[in-house]
Amino acid sequence: MSIDFHNSRPLYLQIVDDIRCQIESGNLRVDDQVGSQNDLAQKYNVSLITVKKALSELIKEGLLYSRVGKGTYVARQTTEGHNASSKTIGLVLQDLKSPFFSLIAQEAENAAFNRGYSMLFTHSSGQLKKEESQIEHFREMGVSGLIIASMTHVHYANETIRKLHNEGFPYVMVSYIHDPDIFFVGTDHEYGGYIATKHLIEEGYERIGCVTGEQGNIVGELRYKGFARALEEAGRELNDNYVFNLPRGGEWYDFTSGYEVGKIICELGDRPDAVFVYNDLTALGLQRAILESGLRIPGDIALVGFDDIDRALYARAPLTTVKQPTDEIGARAVDLILKRHNNQYAPVKTVLPPELVIRSSSAKEQKEVGVDT
Repeated sequence: MSIDFHNSRPLYLQIVDDIRCQIESGNLRVDDQVGSQNDLAQKYNVSLITVKKALSELIKEGLLYSRVGKGTYVARQTTEGHNASSKTIGLVLQDLKSPFFSLIAQEAENAAFNRGYSMLFTHSSGQLKKEESQIEHFREMGVSGLIIASMTHVHYANETIRKLHNEGFPYVMVSYIHDPDIFFVGTDHEYGGYIATKHLIEEGYERIGCVTGEQGNIVGELRYKGFARALEEAGRELNDNYVFNLPRGGEWYDFTSGYEVGKIICELGDRPDAVFVYNDLTALGLQRAILESGLRIPGDIALVGFDDIDRALYARAPLTTVKQPTDEIGARAVDLILKRHNNQYAPVKTVLPPELVIRSSSAKEQKEVGVDT
Protein backbone atom coordinates (compact mmCIF):
# COMPACT_ATOMS: atom_id res chain seq x y z
CA MET A 1 0.00 0.00 0.00
CA SER A 2 1.27 3.46 -0.86
CA ILE A 3 0.37 6.40 1.34
CA ASP A 4 -2.29 8.72 -0.06
CA PHE A 5 -1.02 12.18 0.83
CA HIS A 6 -4.30 13.70 -0.34
CA ASN A 7 -6.33 11.55 2.06
CA SER A 8 -7.58 13.40 5.14
CA ARG A 9 -6.79 10.35 7.31
CA PRO A 10 -3.52 11.00 9.24
CA LEU A 11 -0.47 9.41 7.64
CA TYR A 12 0.47 7.38 10.72
CA LEU A 13 -3.02 5.83 10.78
CA GLN A 14 -2.70 4.89 7.10
CA ILE A 15 0.50 3.04 8.02
CA VAL A 16 -1.32 1.38 10.92
CA ASP A 17 -4.06 0.26 8.52
CA ASP A 18 -1.53 -1.17 6.07
CA ILE A 19 0.49 -3.14 8.64
CA ARG A 20 -2.70 -4.38 10.31
CA CYS A 21 -3.94 -5.57 6.91
CA GLN A 22 -0.66 -7.41 6.26
CA ILE A 23 -0.97 -9.18 9.62
CA GLU A 24 -4.62 -10.13 9.07
CA SER A 25 -3.88 -11.42 5.55
CA GLY A 26 -0.96 -13.53 6.75
CA ASN A 27 1.69 -11.63 4.82
CA LEU A 28 3.20 -10.80 8.18
CA ARG A 29 3.28 -13.72 10.61
CA VAL A 30 3.92 -14.04 14.35
CA ASP A 31 7.49 -13.01 15.26
CA ASP A 32 8.15 -11.57 11.78
CA GLN A 33 10.08 -8.31 11.91
CA VAL A 34 8.13 -5.48 10.30
CA GLY A 35 11.30 -3.68 9.23
CA SER A 36 13.49 -1.04 10.83
CA GLN A 37 12.11 2.42 11.39
CA ASN A 38 14.39 3.76 8.67
CA ASP A 39 13.21 1.09 6.23
CA LEU A 40 9.56 1.86 6.96
CA ALA A 41 10.16 5.59 6.62
CA GLN A 42 11.62 5.01 3.14
CA LYS A 43 8.90 2.52 2.20
CA TYR A 44 6.07 4.88 3.07
CA ASN A 45 7.99 8.06 2.21
CA VAL A 46 7.27 9.62 5.59
CA SER A 47 9.28 10.92 8.53
CA LEU A 48 10.69 8.78 11.34
CA ILE A 49 8.34 10.53 13.75
CA THR A 50 5.34 9.36 11.71
CA VAL A 51 6.68 5.79 11.66
CA LYS A 52 7.32 5.80 15.41
CA LYS A 53 3.79 7.04 16.04
CA ALA A 54 2.33 4.27 13.87
CA LEU A 55 4.41 1.56 15.57
CA SER A 56 3.44 2.86 19.02
CA GLU A 57 -0.22 2.62 18.05
CA LEU A 58 0.19 -0.98 16.83
CA ILE A 59 2.07 -1.91 20.02
CA LYS A 60 -0.73 -0.34 22.03
CA GLU A 61 -3.22 -2.54 20.18
CA GLY A 62 -1.12 -5.60 20.99
CA LEU A 63 -0.39 -6.34 17.31
CA LEU A 64 3.34 -5.64 17.57
CA TYR A 65 6.00 -5.81 20.25
CA SER A 66 9.46 -4.25 20.39
CA ARG A 67 12.78 -5.62 21.56
CA VAL A 68 15.41 -3.07 22.52
CA GLY A 69 18.23 -2.95 20.00
CA LYS A 70 16.57 -5.63 17.84
CA GLY A 71 13.46 -4.16 16.23
CA THR A 72 9.67 -4.47 16.11
CA TYR A 73 7.89 -7.78 15.57
CA VAL A 74 4.41 -9.23 15.06
CA ALA A 75 2.92 -10.31 18.38
CA ARG A 76 0.96 -13.46 19.11
CA GLN A 77 -2.74 -12.80 19.15
CA THR A 78 -4.75 -14.38 21.93
CA THR A 79 -8.41 -15.29 22.16
CA GLU A 80 -8.64 -13.31 25.38
CA GLY A 81 -7.96 -10.16 23.40
CA HIS A 82 -5.20 -8.85 25.63
CA ASN A 83 -4.12 -5.34 24.80
CA ALA A 84 -1.54 -2.91 26.11
CA SER A 85 -3.35 -2.60 29.42
CA SER A 86 -2.30 -6.13 30.34
CA LYS A 87 0.65 -6.86 28.07
CA THR A 88 2.85 -3.76 27.94
CA ILE A 89 5.24 -2.10 30.40
CA GLY A 90 6.64 1.39 29.93
CA LEU A 91 10.25 2.27 30.73
CA VAL A 92 11.16 5.92 31.21
CA LEU A 93 14.84 6.92 31.06
CA GLN A 94 16.59 10.25 30.93
CA ASP A 95 18.93 8.90 28.27
CA LEU A 96 18.71 5.57 26.42
CA LYS A 97 22.46 5.87 25.77
CA SER A 98 23.34 5.67 29.47
CA PRO A 99 25.89 2.83 29.70
CA PHE A 100 24.53 1.71 33.07
CA PHE A 101 20.76 2.16 32.73
CA SER A 102 20.79 0.70 29.22
CA LEU A 103 21.95 -2.59 30.83
CA ILE A 104 18.95 -2.53 33.16
CA ALA A 105 16.67 -1.68 30.23
CA GLN A 106 17.92 -4.69 28.24
CA GLU A 107 17.41 -7.08 31.15
CA ALA A 108 13.98 -5.66 31.92
CA GLU A 109 12.98 -6.06 28.28
CA ASN A 110 14.17 -9.67 28.29
CA ALA A 111 12.28 -10.42 31.50
CA ALA A 112 9.12 -8.81 30.14
CA PHE A 113 9.39 -10.73 26.87
CA ASN A 114 9.76 -14.02 28.75
CA ARG A 115 6.55 -13.21 30.62
CA GLY A 116 4.63 -12.45 27.44
CA TYR A 117 4.88 -8.67 27.72
CA SER A 118 6.35 -6.04 25.45
CA MET A 119 8.32 -3.03 26.59
CA LEU A 120 7.87 0.55 25.43
CA PHE A 121 10.89 2.83 25.80
CA THR A 122 11.18 6.59 26.00
CA HIS A 123 13.74 9.08 27.23
CA SER A 124 13.29 12.59 28.54
CA SER A 125 16.70 14.10 27.67
CA GLY A 126 16.90 15.38 31.22
CA GLN A 127 13.77 17.51 30.91
CA LEU A 128 11.39 17.07 33.85
CA LYS A 129 8.36 18.38 31.94
CA LYS A 130 9.05 15.96 29.10
CA GLU A 131 9.38 13.10 31.58
CA GLU A 132 6.05 14.00 33.18
CA SER A 133 4.41 14.15 29.76
CA GLN A 134 5.83 10.77 28.77
CA ILE A 135 4.61 9.13 31.98
CA GLU A 136 1.13 10.51 31.40
CA HIS A 137 1.20 9.38 27.76
CA PHE A 138 2.11 5.84 28.78
CA ARG A 139 -0.77 5.80 31.24
CA GLU A 140 -3.19 6.99 28.56
CA MET A 141 -1.95 4.14 26.35
CA GLY A 142 -2.95 1.69 29.07
CA VAL A 143 0.42 0.22 30.04
CA SER A 144 0.39 -2.27 32.89
CA GLY A 145 3.01 -0.34 34.82
CA LEU A 146 6.06 1.89 34.63
CA ILE A 147 9.75 1.37 35.33
CA ILE A 148 11.42 4.72 35.90
CA ALA A 149 15.15 5.47 35.88
CA SER A 150 16.11 9.05 36.60
CA MET A 151 19.70 10.23 36.26
CA THR A 152 19.05 13.44 38.15
CA HIS A 153 20.89 13.48 41.44
CA VAL A 154 17.84 14.73 43.37
CA HIS A 155 16.85 11.51 45.07
CA TYR A 156 13.32 12.18 46.24
CA ALA A 157 9.95 11.64 44.62
CA ASN A 158 8.72 14.54 42.51
CA GLU A 159 5.06 15.42 42.11
CA THR A 160 4.55 13.05 39.17
CA ILE A 161 5.98 10.05 41.06
CA ARG A 162 3.92 10.96 44.10
CA LYS A 163 0.81 11.01 41.95
CA LEU A 164 1.54 7.51 40.65
CA HIS A 165 2.12 6.34 44.20
CA ASN A 166 -0.98 7.95 45.70
CA GLU A 167 -3.21 6.61 42.93
CA GLY A 168 -1.86 3.08 43.38
CA PHE A 169 -0.57 2.85 39.82
CA PRO A 170 2.07 0.08 39.39
CA TYR A 171 5.49 1.72 39.14
CA VAL A 172 9.02 1.12 40.40
CA MET A 173 12.15 3.25 40.50
CA VAL A 174 15.42 1.62 39.40
CA SER A 175 17.46 4.74 40.10
CA TYR A 176 18.13 5.49 43.76
CA ILE A 177 15.24 7.08 45.63
CA HIS A 178 15.55 8.24 49.23
CA ASP A 179 11.86 8.25 50.18
CA PRO A 180 11.13 5.18 52.35
CA ASP A 181 7.63 4.60 50.92
CA ILE A 182 8.50 4.77 47.19
CA PHE A 183 8.89 1.46 45.33
CA PHE A 184 12.53 0.85 44.48
CA VAL A 185 14.73 -1.95 43.15
CA GLY A 186 18.46 -1.31 43.23
CA THR A 187 21.87 -1.74 44.80
CA ASP A 188 23.31 -1.39 48.29
CA HIS A 189 25.55 1.56 47.44
CA GLU A 190 27.17 1.87 50.85
CA TYR A 191 28.21 -1.78 50.84
CA GLY A 192 29.64 -1.32 47.36
CA GLY A 193 31.90 1.50 48.55
CA TYR A 194 32.88 -0.65 51.52
CA ILE A 195 33.99 -3.72 49.52
CA ALA A 196 35.84 -1.56 46.98
CA THR A 197 37.87 0.14 49.70
CA LYS A 198 38.42 -3.08 51.65
CA HIS A 199 39.90 -4.61 48.51
CA LEU A 200 42.40 -1.74 48.20
CA ILE A 201 43.34 -2.12 51.86
CA GLU A 202 43.87 -5.86 51.46
CA GLU A 203 46.05 -5.26 48.39
CA GLY A 204 48.37 -3.26 50.64
CA TYR A 205 47.76 0.28 49.45
CA GLU A 206 48.54 2.86 52.12
CA ARG A 207 47.22 6.21 50.90
CA ILE A 208 43.69 5.52 49.71
CA GLY A 209 41.60 8.33 48.29
CA CYS A 210 38.06 8.73 47.01
CA VAL A 211 36.47 10.59 44.12
CA THR A 212 32.80 10.92 44.94
CA GLY A 213 29.87 12.66 43.27
CA GLU A 214 29.13 16.36 43.17
CA GLN A 215 28.00 18.11 46.35
CA GLY A 216 24.51 16.92 47.37
CA ASN A 217 24.64 13.65 45.38
CA ILE A 218 23.10 11.15 47.79
CA VAL A 219 24.34 8.07 45.90
CA GLY A 220 27.85 9.50 46.04
CA GLU A 221 27.43 10.14 49.77
CA LEU A 222 26.31 6.54 50.35
CA ARG A 223 29.30 5.13 48.48
CA TYR A 224 31.60 7.50 50.34
CA LYS A 225 30.09 6.32 53.63
CA GLY A 226 31.10 2.74 52.76
CA PHE A 227 34.58 3.99 51.85
CA ALA A 228 34.96 5.72 55.21
CA ARG A 229 33.64 2.69 57.13
CA ALA A 230 36.19 0.37 55.53
CA LEU A 231 39.03 2.71 56.47
CA GLU A 232 37.76 3.04 60.03
CA GLU A 233 37.44 -0.73 60.47
CA ALA A 234 41.03 -1.15 59.28
CA GLY A 235 42.28 1.49 61.69
CA ARG A 236 43.21 3.82 58.83
CA GLU A 237 42.98 7.58 59.12
CA LEU A 238 40.80 9.28 56.52
CA ASN A 239 42.83 11.98 54.82
CA ASP A 240 40.52 14.77 53.62
CA ASN A 241 43.21 15.83 51.13
CA TYR A 242 42.54 12.59 49.27
CA VAL A 243 38.79 13.14 48.94
CA PHE A 244 37.49 14.89 45.81
CA ASN A 245 34.01 15.91 44.65
CA LEU A 246 33.08 16.00 40.99
CA PRO A 247 32.95 19.58 39.71
CA ARG A 248 29.72 19.00 37.76
CA GLY A 249 26.63 16.85 38.15
CA GLY A 250 25.01 14.59 35.57
CA GLU A 251 26.25 11.43 33.87
CA TRP A 252 26.95 13.37 30.67
CA TYR A 253 29.91 15.07 32.41
CA ASP A 254 31.30 12.20 34.49
CA PHE A 255 34.15 11.21 32.16
CA THR A 256 35.31 14.81 31.71
CA SER A 257 34.98 15.51 35.43
CA GLY A 258 37.03 12.42 36.22
CA TYR A 259 39.71 13.55 33.80
CA GLU A 260 39.86 16.99 35.42
CA VAL A 261 40.09 15.55 38.95
CA GLY A 262 42.71 13.09 37.70
CA LYS A 263 44.93 15.95 36.52
CA ILE A 264 44.70 17.50 39.98
CA ILE A 265 45.58 14.22 41.70
CA CYS A 266 48.57 13.59 39.42
CA GLU A 267 50.04 17.02 40.25
CA LEU A 268 49.91 16.47 44.02
CA GLY A 269 53.27 16.15 45.72
CA ASP A 270 51.79 13.72 48.22
CA ARG A 271 49.23 11.90 46.11
CA PRO A 272 47.16 8.80 46.96
CA ASP A 273 48.48 5.45 45.77
CA ALA A 274 44.94 4.12 45.24
CA VAL A 275 41.57 5.73 44.57
CA PHE A 276 38.01 4.46 44.90
CA VAL A 277 36.01 6.29 42.25
CA TYR A 278 32.28 7.10 42.37
CA ASN A 279 31.48 5.35 39.07
CA ASP A 280 33.16 3.75 36.07
CA LEU A 281 32.78 6.68 33.70
CA THR A 282 34.52 8.94 36.20
CA ALA A 283 37.20 6.29 36.80
CA LEU A 284 37.86 5.99 33.06
CA GLY A 285 38.35 9.75 32.83
CA LEU A 286 40.70 9.57 35.80
CA GLN A 287 42.57 6.71 34.15
CA ARG A 288 43.19 8.76 31.02
CA ALA A 289 44.62 11.60 33.07
CA ILE A 290 46.93 9.24 35.00
CA LEU A 291 48.32 7.62 31.86
CA GLU A 292 48.74 10.94 30.06
CA SER A 293 50.76 12.15 33.05
CA GLY A 294 53.25 9.31 32.56
CA LEU A 295 52.18 7.43 35.69
CA ARG A 296 51.45 3.72 35.86
CA ILE A 297 48.30 1.82 36.84
CA PRO A 298 48.30 0.28 39.40
CA GLY A 299 52.01 0.87 40.25
CA ASP A 300 51.63 4.61 40.89
CA ILE A 301 47.88 4.86 41.34
CA ALA A 302 45.42 1.96 41.58
CA LEU A 303 41.79 2.46 40.63
CA VAL A 304 38.45 0.89 41.55
CA GLY A 305 35.22 2.07 39.89
CA PHE A 306 31.54 1.31 40.38
CA ASP A 307 28.88 -0.10 37.98
CA ASP A 308 30.79 -2.53 35.71
CA ILE A 309 29.77 -0.92 32.43
CA ASP A 310 31.05 -2.60 29.25
CA ARG A 311 33.79 -0.03 28.73
CA ALA A 312 35.34 -0.92 32.11
CA LEU A 313 36.48 -4.31 30.81
CA TYR A 314 37.99 -2.92 27.60
CA ALA A 315 39.79 0.06 29.11
CA ARG A 316 43.54 0.35 28.55
CA ALA A 317 43.95 -0.77 32.16
CA PRO A 318 40.91 -3.04 32.62
CA LEU A 319 39.02 -1.53 35.51
CA THR A 320 38.41 -3.21 38.84
CA THR A 321 34.85 -2.27 39.69
CA VAL A 322 31.83 -2.86 41.87
CA LYS A 323 29.32 -4.70 39.71
CA GLN A 324 25.70 -3.75 40.16
CA PRO A 325 23.39 -6.72 39.46
CA THR A 326 21.69 -5.13 36.46
CA ASP A 327 20.20 -8.44 35.30
CA GLU A 328 18.51 -9.00 38.65
CA ILE A 329 17.45 -5.36 38.97
CA GLY A 330 15.73 -5.48 35.57
CA ALA A 331 14.06 -8.84 36.24
CA ARG A 332 12.87 -7.91 39.71
CA ALA A 333 11.52 -4.58 38.50
CA VAL A 334 9.35 -6.39 35.93
CA ASP A 335 8.26 -8.94 38.55
CA LEU A 336 7.27 -6.16 40.94
CA ILE A 337 5.26 -4.37 38.25
CA LEU A 338 3.34 -7.53 37.36
CA LYS A 339 2.65 -8.38 41.00
CA ARG A 340 1.27 -4.91 41.64
CA HIS A 341 -0.70 -5.04 38.39
CA ASN A 342 -2.30 -8.28 39.60
CA ASN A 343 -2.93 -6.88 43.10
CA GLN A 344 -0.37 -9.18 44.71
CA TYR A 345 2.03 -8.28 47.51
CA ALA A 346 5.29 -6.64 46.38
CA PRO A 347 8.02 -5.28 48.67
CA VAL A 348 8.52 -1.53 48.69
CA LYS A 349 12.33 -1.72 48.84
CA THR A 350 14.46 -4.38 47.16
CA VAL A 351 18.12 -3.65 47.87
CA LEU A 352 20.54 -6.10 46.23
CA PRO A 353 24.20 -6.67 47.17
CA PRO A 354 26.82 -5.71 44.57
CA GLU A 355 29.98 -7.74 43.95
CA LEU A 356 33.59 -6.83 43.38
CA VAL A 357 35.10 -7.61 39.97
CA ILE A 358 38.89 -7.54 40.24
CA ARG A 359 40.92 -6.55 37.18
CA SER A 360 44.38 -5.18 36.51
CA SER A 361 43.74 -1.55 37.57
CA SER A 362 44.10 -2.56 41.23
CA ALA A 363 45.58 -6.06 41.45
CA LYS A 364 49.31 -5.78 42.15
CA GLU A 365 50.18 -9.12 40.60
CA GLN A 366 48.76 -8.00 37.25
CA LYS A 367 50.80 -6.33 34.49
CA GLU A 368 51.11 -2.60 34.96
CA VAL A 369 49.90 -0.16 32.34
CA GLY A 370 51.82 3.01 31.67
CA VAL A 371 53.04 5.40 29.03
CA ASP A 372 55.20 2.78 27.29
CA THR A 373 52.60 -0.04 27.19
